[in-house]
This record gives sequence, C-alpha cells and structure tokens, in this order.
Amino acid sequence: MGKWWITVNGKRKRTAAGVKHEYDTFQSSAKAKAERAARNSARRSAMRKGLVHKGDGKDVDHIRGVSAGNGSKNLRVMSASANRGRKQKSRKRGSKRSRHE
Repeated sequence: MGKWWITVNGKRKRTAAGVKHEYDTFQSSAKAKAERAARNSARRSAMRKGLVHKGDGKDVDHIRGVSAGNGSKNLRVMSASANRGRKQKSRKRGSKRSRHE
C-alpha cells in the first residue's frame, strides 16, 4: 500500500506520513480553510441559538453544501451518525442515490 497506508489486522490505517501528506496537499489549502471556517461558524451560531450543545452527538448539516452559505435555510441539526452515514449509503451496491453527491 505504500508509505501512506498500512494494513493492521486486515484494516487499512493511515501512517503518520500519510496524515502529513493529506494536510500538506489538501487541508492547508485556501479552499479547505475557508470551508472549515464556514462549518465552524455554522456550529457556533447553532450553539448560540441553543440548537446544539457540546457533546450532544449532533452535527450542523449544510443541506446544499458549505459553498451555498450559512443561511438558516441551508442549515439543519441532525444526529452525527445520520449525517456522516448519508454519503456512505450512496456508495452501497444498488443504491438509488446518485453516486456523485
């Protein structure tokens, strides 16, 4: 698998070099920083409104994506497991969802 990934007990794991490579190539880019700032801002505004609390297991979801903005019509609160599982369901074999969402 190379220097970015190793296999441990049949599972792929990132190496320290792989984590650094990901940060250097993607996470430190201007686009990634702007999107991360928008997600953090949305979370903070929901906390001020009392919609979410620290450690409550909820995510602030951007319905049409981060690039569509942090307006109230583009944000909703949902459980972390539901929010983070949405894309994975679209990759399942036989899924009706578009594979490019």
